[in-house]
Amino acid sequence: MREVRLALLEADVHYSVVKDFIARVRTRAVGAEVSKALNPAQQVIKIVNEELIATLGEPARLNLSGPKPRLIMMVGLQGSGKTTAAAKLARILRAQGERVLLVAADPYRPAAIKQLQTLGEQVGVPVFTEAGKPPDVVAHAFSSGEKGGVTVLIVDTAGRSQLDQALMDELRSISKRVPASEVLLVVDAMVGQEALHIAEGFRDSVSLTGLIMTKMDGDARGGAAISIRSVTGVPIKYLGVGEGVDALEAYDPSRLSSRILGMGDILGLIEKAESAYDEKVSQAQAQRMLSGKFTLEDFADQLRQIKKMGPLSQILEMLPGGMGQMARQVDPKDAEYQLRMTEAIINSMTRQERQEPDVLNASRRRRIARGSGTDVQNVNRLMKQFREAQRMMKTLQKSGGRGLPHLFG
Repeated sequence: MREVRLALLEADVHYSVVKDFIARVRTRAVGAEVSKALNPAQQVIKIVNEELIATLGEPARLNLSGPKPRLIMMVGLQGSGKTTAAAKLARILRAQGERVLLVAADPYRPAAIKQLQTLGEQVGVPVFTEAGKPPDVVAHAFSSGEKGGVTVLIVDTAGRSQLDQALMDELRSISKRVPASEVLLVVDAMVGQEALHIAEGFRDSVSLTGLIMTKMDGDARGGAAISIRSVTGVPIKYLGVGEGVDALEAYDPSRLSSRILGMGDILGLIEKAESAYDEKVSQAQAQRMLSGKFTLEDFADQLRQIKKMGPLSQILEMLPGGMGQMARQVDPKDAEYQLRMTEAIINSMTRQERQEPDVLNASRRRRIARGSGTDVQNVNRLMKQFREAQRMMKTLQKSGGRGLPHLFG
């Protein structure tokens, strides 16, 4: 229980929430029937995981019922990622068939409107801009959207460096002018336990319907999510997991629980792989690998598909056990550089050299090094790695693929 308590506190869970949580786990663990499949330590982890999922609550969908257009208000402090989250959400809803309009209602922050317009162009969603007070701007945007057949309005409201009465009064004024279907609080996961006070401040002033936790791809393990969900009762709806406009994922309590416990996020990794991989190309590669015809062209294709999945450090963080610890030792810039260098070396080869690496003599390797802007040692290192991969494939070929489960755990 001491280790569990420390793990939760290190994950930035509020101490009062940790105290209640530990009490519930202890009660269950003392009275739990021991599973035949689990040893006592695993049984405790299972109980902790189940209690975490229960505390985090069920995932809640956006409320898109009622007359159109439906209004979604994005609220939060300055720097929480509110404007970017609005564009990310617009992209998701547009992909679901909604006609979305982004509304720039932050006249105070320099370049806030320009930032939203730039993001709107990236996700293919128009942005409504107008000079005036935010409640008037939102009312005019609603009227314009109604006439234009818009189904969802996403309002990027103004943030403040801290909770203040002027901010809350403005949000209440917007709500009175145009009733909102959703009021989503955007919270930076990196602020730790302070996130709970921010959530309570907004909840006491406006009727929050959901949370979006941003910067979940950073060092924060998501403990703030437990605190906010447990104390305020406001459901978490989305998690921001990167800076890209596609880096917003639907909230899943079991996956977040695994991250908090340091058990990785295998489902998230699978989703990244599925979005990056071309199924036909992958099947063809798998057949060539198992038939022993694995070439440098296949190797280059695999590297390109790995690059599509995102930064290597982020991918390693999603793996369970010691791999997450390994990720913290990886320099993201160095890892990305190594990938680019490997790709450059392979691209500097002729088609014959990629398909028949045995022809690579010393003079050819010098030419490839010059063409890729590297040195011969880098070319030799790549060839050594490739030979090891080939040997592994031959081992699998001889075993008829039976070695795969053992090989990959």
